[in-house]
Amino acid sequence: MLAERRHQMILRALRSGGPAAVTDLSEQLGVSPATVRRDLLKLEEEGLLTRVHGGAVVEEGDQPFAEVAGVRVAEKDALAVAAADMIEDGQSVLLDIGTTAYRLARQLHGRRLTVITSNLVVFEELADDTAVELVLLGGVLRREYRSLVGFLTEDNLRQLHADWLFLGTSGVRPSGQIMDTTVIEVPVKRAMIAASDQVVLLADAGKFPGTGMTKVCGPEDLDAVVTNAPSDSATCSVFEQAGVKVVRV
Repeated sequence: MLAERRHQMILRALRSGGPAAVTDLSEQLGVSPATVRRDLLKLEEEGLLTRVHGGAVVEEGDQPFAEVAGVRVAEKDALAVAAADMIEDGQSVLLDIGTTAYRLARQLHGRRLTVITSNLVVFEELADDTAVELVLLGGVLRREYRSLVGFLTEDNLRQLHADWLFLGTSGVRPSGQIMDTTVIEVPVKRAMIAASDQVVLLADAGKFPGTGMTKVCGPEDLDAVVTNAPSDSATCSVFEQAGVKVVRV
């Protein structure tokens, strides 16, 4: 296996599963621990991860859309099906950035809905579906992340109203705080929350606790969470105590 390919797989494993030991990475990649150690050293020199005793952790940061599009697809699709069942025809739906919102968009074909988004992949998915009234928010293009951000996006949202917001996240803290890795996306997410009647968080089990350094909102800002996290998850209990409906798939 080429070193570049190994590096991509190491970063993907760390981003999707958190810190990993050298022995675990060695087994996943089918190479020797010595090879993994050399790879980790190279990636650390490039500023892409931090080596720790016995393994490595990925540097906190935003992930390009293409890197996460193929991660936990079946889990995201299960969340998307459950979320789509919550929506009634004739309603307006705000879809956040990210891959889970994209999977939800795929479930909305042929529905008589208004879909509002700053997610370019959602826009591309639904652009030719004449049943869907599609509203693309303006803003500054983030090419690698396939999203629009900035004051233009936030201003557009202040002029709109949606029945539903399906919100993505990079991580959910044990306290129920919803986090994001990128400061520039947070004001847009908050404006989406303010523009919506019902706010639903889509978070697969990998987002507990996930990553993120910036708070988007607390459990008090949510109406429901759709997740495949274990039923005994302490964080899900926090949501339920805050009056948030937890839909498990």
